[in-house]
Formats: sequence, structure tokens, C-alpha cells
Amino acid sequence: MDLFENADVTSSKEQTTFQPLAEVMRPKEFSDFSGLKRVKGYSSSFEKLIDQGHMQNLILWGPPGTGKTTFAELLAKRVDAETVSLNAVTVGVKALRETGELARRKRIEFHKKTIVFIDEIHRFSKSQQDVLLPFIEKGDFFLVGATTENPSYELNAALLSRCRLLVFQKLSNESLIQILNSAADRMKVRLSDVFSDSGREFLFQLADGDGRRLLNVVEPIFKIFKLEDGKNQWPVSEKEIEELSGQKIVYFDKKGDQHYDVISAFIKSIRGSDPNAGLYYLARMLEGGEDPVFIARRLVILASEDIGNGDPKALPLAIAGLQAVELIGLPECAINLAQVVTYLASAPKSNRSYVGLRKAQEETQKTGQLPVPLALRSGKGKVLKDLGYGQGYRYSHDGERGFVAQDFMPEEIKEKVFYEPSEYGFEKNIKKYLEWLRQEVVQLKSDKE
Repeated sequence: MDLFENADVTSSKEQTTFQPLAEVMRPKEFSDFSGLKRVKGYSSSFEKLIDQGHMQNLILWGPPGTGKTTFAELLAKRVDAETVSLNAVTVGVKALRETGELARRKRIEFHKKTIVFIDEIHRFSKSQQDVLLPFIEKGDFFLVGATTENPSYELNAALLSRCRLLVFQKLSNESLIQILNSAADRMKVRLSDVFSDSGREFLFQLADGDGRRLLNVVEPIFKIFKLEDGKNQWPVSEKEIEELSGQKIVYFDKKGDQHYDVISAFIKSIRGSDPNAGLYYLARMLEGGEDPVFIARRLVILASEDIGNGDPKALPLAIAGLQAVELIGLPECAINLAQVVTYLASAPKSNRSYVGLRKAQEETQKTGQLPVPLALRSGKGKVLKDLGYGQGYRYSHDGERGFVAQDFMPEEIKEKVFYEPSEYGFEKNIKKYLEWLRQEVVQLKSDKE
């Protein structure tokens, strides 16, 4: 069965009777495709290659309702190839191999191209993705995978490197207006009779750049309007739009790609000392059902990574916030999170501890397990003492101000500096103290000379 053999079924009035409006209005040509110009990676040169039969493996990434499946359907029409449709939720490894073997035989025996369209490809496991690789590499079939998730997180690097990535954007309000007007024409209603200007703006907020969702929202409203024939009060209010369509505005999807985007914006806002933005993204995550413990744990990491010794109180406060969230739970723990967010965003920032750790890790990887100075080794036991372990070590608390100048680093890297305090917050005090210690060391060396 051809993947898109039903694409033109809407030409018959009887066949379209029971089809959703979103399916009936699916574009039949690229020229009718709303938002195609906003697809990153798509160009006129790409279209020319397709027209000349030069197919490529593609990953179509974007939010729901932005035209990924429609694009695949239109592409199948433009390319002289057989098409097979698979859904990552239902297909297994065995079916994938069978599809690949069949495409290989068609390529060898009949010189026939095959396009394999996989919807929700991000749901494939690593082993399922690996099955695709040999067939793609040999050109047995061309892969077109659609995903709402970030391919960098969800797809194997080997698979992603063999595909051209097309990024679909949320539809603009201009595109949504075109879709809405076309839907009203098809349903034979006057748009101004059904929706006020503010109602239309609310529709666009509700759709959030999703053309399919817009059509799913307005379809029952149009039908009710035609059934009532204007008997009740029209145009509808925003509350009535929600009630009639059964849709509500979704701010955040904790299982979708927005999970990564909003968390990223949240962390970067706090790092950038913007408490207002921090609270905004916190509210979005909580409204969308994000686990508050997850948020609190990220704040504990941020307290050390981005604030560190710029404000040593940040880490214990973040830990206290995590404990409060675990103890209290929602909705009240949102107040605790708000306190932590605003404090961390307003605190002096320093990543010098984190940077110092990375430098030390790089040095360890480069130089390996350097010998620990004898004075610092454990000298417990006669044998170890006879070997010189622990000899020459001086107890720091015996020195003035609790410090005795001596070498602690391995001889080969004793001049290396990993931690360099900043001039901000409490860390400026640490810097002054370490500078004083270094002067003591320099003086000691001078005295010995």
C-alpha cells in the first residue's frame, strides 16, 4: 500500500464527510504550504535537487502542527519513488529489517527508489536506530524521519550525521490567519460572526504556532455555530472558546523539547543575574507540571557552578531549598523555590571553582598519576617511615595564622595554578588571603636562598 495514496482522497465530497478539518485542509502542493519559507535548511537549490531526482536522507524537526508530515507527503509526490510509512511507536527491529531488505531487492532488481517515512523517530531505541544505518549507507532506501524532540538529544550521532536536518518553526500569526480564513471559507461561515478580534487573538495564543491545533479548536465551534444558526450569542468569548473546543493554553511540556529549552533559559537567566526572568521560567515550568525536585536539584548545581565562592551562602541556601521542596511539596514549595531563585540570581557570580576543577581534570588526564611528595604520604608503620613517607611534613596549625609554607603539589607541576579567585563578592577576600600566602611562600624561598 502506497504511503500517501490517500493524499487526494479529499477530492470526493463523500470521502471528506467524516475527515477532520485538519486533514481535509492539508496542502496538496508546496505552493500551498504555510510556513515553508521559515523551514531552516530548505532552499530553492534543495527543491531543484529533489526535482532532478537527487533525494537525501532527512530529519524533520519541529513542534507539532508545523507541517512535517505534510512536507513528507508532498516530497513523496515529487520524487519517483515507492513510499513506506512506519511509526516508531509500533514498529520493531524485525519489521525495520524486513522493510530494508525489501527496499534493497527493489533497488537491485528493479532499480526502484524507496522512501521510508518514520514518524516520531525520536522514540526509536539505539538498537532500532542502528538497524537503519546499513540500509542508509548502501542507498537501499532514503530515510525521512519526523520528530518533535531535539535530534541532538534523541538520535544517534551516526544516524544524524548521515541525514540533512530541516528545522520547522512554529507558524507565524500571519500563517495562522491564512489557515483560519481558509477554514472559514471551507466551512462556509463568516469569521467575524463567530470570533471577535480579541477572540481571534486568543485562538492564536491557544494554537501556539500549531496549525493542526488551530483547526482542531475551530472545527467544533464552526459546526456549533452552523447548527445554532446564530440563535445564541455570538461571537464567542474566550472562556466559551475554551469550553467549546475543550482546549486550554499549554505553557510547557515537561516531556517535550521545551523541557530542555525552558530549563536552559531558566539556568541562563539566573546565571545572568536576572531574578525576573528566573521567576518567569520557574512559573512556566511549575505551570506545565515540571517536578519541583528536579528544579531544586538544578539550583543546587548552579549554586556551586555559577556562584561558588562569590557567595558561599548560596550553596547551603540551595540545599535548604531542596530539602524544603521534598518536605513540603506543591503548591507551597513554589514559594521556597522562588526565594532560592531570586537569591541566586541576585548573588555575586563566580565560576572559578568550576573552572579550576576542569583545569585540574585536564592536567590529571595529561600527566597521569604523578608521584605524591614523600612528605605528604601516609607514614604509618615502620616500613613506610623507613622509606621516608611523611618525613618533612609540617603541621599547618603550628604556623602563624594557621599556615606553614611548603610544597603540596607533585614536583612536576608544582608551579601550576588551577584556582584563581575573582574580584567579586566574598571571593575577593579569598583572593587577598591567597595572595598573602603566596608572599609567605616567596619569602620562605628567599630566606632559604
